[in-house]
Amino acid sequence: MTTESIQKAKEAFEVIFNEVGKVVVGQRHVVKQIIIAILTDSNALLEGYPGLAKTLTVSTLAKLMDLKFSRIQGTPDLMPSDITGTYVLEDGKGSREFKFQPGPVFANVVLMDEINRATPKTQSALLEAMQERQVTVGNHTYKLEKPFFVLATQNPIEQEGVYLLPEAQSDRFLFKVKTDYPNFNEEVEIVTRYTEFDQKMPDLKPLLKKEAIFKLQELVRQIPIAQDVRKYAVEIVKKTRERKELIEYGASPRASIGLILAAKANALLDGRNYVTKNDVKEMVYPILRHRIILNFEAERNNFDEDDVIGYLLK
Repeated sequence: MTTESIQKAKEAFEVIFNEVGKVVVGQRHVVKQIIIAILTDSNALLEGYPGLAKTLTVSTLAKLMDLKFSRIQGTPDLMPSDITGTYVLEDGKGSREFKFQPGPVFANVVLMDEINRATPKTQSALLEAMQERQVTVGNHTYKLEKPFFVLATQNPIEQEGVYLLPEAQSDRFLFKVKTDYPNFNEEVEIVTRYTEFDQKMPDLKPLLKKEAIFKLQELVRQIPIAQDVRKYAVEIVKKTRERKELIEYGASPRASIGLILAAKANALLDGRNYVTKNDVKEMVYPILRHRIILNFEAERNNFDEDDVIGYLLK
């Protein structure tokens, strides 16, 4: 790992941020956290109100990274086989045989739109793909092509016809990314861009090949981290299991691993070959907010997960 390679990586991602900005107005922190999930070979969950460009952001990044993209719409009648694929009967040379027809999960970037609208059984069809990078249908196991990422979206305000993600599945997402409303100037830009007659969508060209993504993933793991910063990250995660006055269930060691990897990727995006405590602090919120379960006392005081994480950091 050289300073030159770190600088080249930073420049490459600045170009990607600029290209995404031609399609998506604002939402830089969302784009950044999705890129970090990709650099750490992880999955991400995007939560936000309808119309905040969650789907557009994911599909744009897939184009810029030359990755095969597929989209699955979560609905209550979606079946597991609609995601993984199924066997179909085909006529051969004088005989009929069952042939496996791959589902939309066989892509590099799988966007699961409104994942909380799918039933728990269908949501669990993604679990093996997210963790093991493979799919089992019947007696056969099929490996998924690398790189592979599940980027799921959910709407926080819907109460009917939705199913909460099981804790085991939530834990498989590196991040829970919150998408916010644009500010006034950004919204004016959005309105101008999508209501004018002569405004055309830019023709995006791939900027990163798969081989480059693999090298960047290796580069992230090579970034050194000081022992005191590593202990600081683990200490924060450990506190989630000790603060019983606010947290019913804390985060697992998977959160500690994710926090350190995300901090390394954040340092790479900033063009540094070392990790600071600020990298850890910046990544703590999206890493922990879906991994802790608050108790009654916290909810009675109208604390949400981010409030409690901020309290732990103090």
